[in-house]
Amino acid sequence: MAKGTGKVLAQNKKASHDYFIEETIEAGMVLTGTEIKSVRGAHVQLKESYVSIRDGEAWIRNMHISAFDQGNRFNHDPLRERKLLLHKKQISELIGAVKRDGYTIVPLKIYIKDGYAKLLIGLAKGKKDYDKRNDMKKKEAKRDMERAFKERQQ
Repeated sequence: MAKGTGKVLAQNKKASHDYFIEETIEAGMVLTGTEIKSVRGAHVQLKESYVSIRDGEAWIRNMHISAFDQGNRFNHDPLRERKLLLHKKQISELIGAVKRDGYTIVPLKIYIKDGYAKLLIGLAKGKKDYDKRNDMKKKEAKRDMERAFKERQQ
């Protein structure tokens, strides 16, 4: 199975608007029992989340996983930091890119693969305003061409 495939539960659509995604990496996540049940129910948001590296470990912050409905008093905190499972070599490459080249690490999507929750993270470089405007113009032009082609077919 290729990277980023499986049942997609949440996607960070703003990431491709705000960043040029250079490389993607699949990471596992350390989740509690009630968290994985909420994730399987697609009660997760990546909107304001980001990945940081601290003490040689990757952590995802501000990822919102809703409290499990049938959970008890041991239910999880929806916004707690969660550890990402990556190889040391991958983490060192990410550290180098972030420090040296000015990249940032953004979460792209969460999906279930072989029964495990996976997070696709991207090594990204921020877009300038003019880049965003150019992308919007290209999308609009493509939409106009498709609309004109469709009208011509009728």
